[in-house]
Amino acid sequence: MPASDALALLATHVKPDSTYQPLKDEHSRRWHASTARGEFEILTTGVKWYDTRAHAGGGGAIDLAMHLLGVSFVDAVKRFTAR
Repeated sequence: MPASDALALLATHVKPDSTYQPLKDEHSRRWHASTARGEFEILTTGVKWYDTRAHAGGGGAIDLAMHLLGVSFVDAVKRFTAR
């Protein structure tokens, strides 16, 4: 699952940054997202993501859920399989 799709499922609010100009990969996008844990600025490229404020990143929807929601691996998996 692309990180941008996972972000849309996990955040209570998500908005693309139309002013963002990718430097390395033209497919990269910057998003402003909100969850119960706060505000995030996330870069996505395919399945990879990077939180510019926390200086942390990963690959895949599960990693992103763990980061944005502050949940365990098992709880992150449940977020995507309970639908």
